[in-house]
Amino acid sequence: MSSSKSGSSGTTGKPAAKAAATGAKAPAGTGGPAKTRGPAKPGGSAKTGGRAKAPAKPESHLAMVRRARRINRELAEVYPYAHPELDFRNPFELLCATVLSAQTTDLRVNQTTPALFAAYPTPEDMAAAVPEEMEELIRPTGFFRAKTKSLLGLSAALRDEFGGEVPGRLDDLVKLPGVGRKTANVVLGNAFGVPGITVDTHFGRLVRRWKWTDEEDPVKVEAVVADIFPKSEWTMLSHRVIFHGRRVCHARKPACGACPIAPLCPSYGEGETDPEKARKLLKYEMGGQPGQRLSPPADYPGKPAPALGAG
Repeated sequence: MSSSKSGSSGTTGKPAAKAAATGAKAPAGTGGPAKTRGPAKPGGSAKTGGRAKAPAKPESHLAMVRRARRINRELAEVYPYAHPELDFRNPFELLCATVLSAQTTDLRVNQTTPALFAAYPTPEDMAAAVPEEMEELIRPTGFFRAKTKSLLGLSAALRDEFGGEVPGRLDDLVKLPGVGRKTANVVLGNAFGVPGITVDTHFGRLVRRWKWTDEEDPVKVEAVVADIFPKSEWTMLSHRVIFHGRRVCHARKPACGACPIAPLCPSYGEGETDPEKARKLLKYEMGGQPGQRLSPPADYPGKPAPALGAG
């Protein structure tokens, strides 16, 4: 089973990673997130010699693929510690936590699951739960009645159809109540080491900003991105893109002026471009704040999140 430390490169000692963890300015040449690499809108110099600027040629598919792969390499340097941000100790816990993460934050899920798994540590235990009691345990995650129904259903299916074990195949996982392709790919990639692309709201938003695709449907987005990258990159690519979306490239106000991949982004300028103002928008370890996991991997450079009701 792949642990939650999957994809750690062991390079967190780099100045850039330290800068990411503290929000401090990285030394020149490190590519750290606090010091951008001279971000500028793609399209060339502002100096036109007094002549009208020729319209930029449309980017070819090959050029887009090369740019996308370079973005992935740059993100691997910025987030060598990227990981799934749900706390889990086994495939069953990851499956349940991912189901609970719908329409809420991973932090709120991580603050809720310790009591849930203490009460129901196995599929057999959870399948026999009293619905009203489970609802109270998971109430902080929202939509607790629907989520209780899904957890009871998937636990019963695991007990009755899979001998109490979480299956390691996509076709089996998506048959479980409340489990779609996104959830299945999270479980496969992080609990079984089977490559998968996780198209959540962050991933979809960023790949459209980066002009990898215009598709809105998550299944179509997954198919397009799968054609751009080798299968071996799928799981870690997902973590890196989601990390970047949560920390830098926010939905409403992206921190363009503090973005380490700004020169590669065709949507540069949609957010704050002033470096000092943009740095104030950075979140989690990039802004010196706690992350979403109560029990993060050992190589995570930020602070653990507080337990429910603490702080």
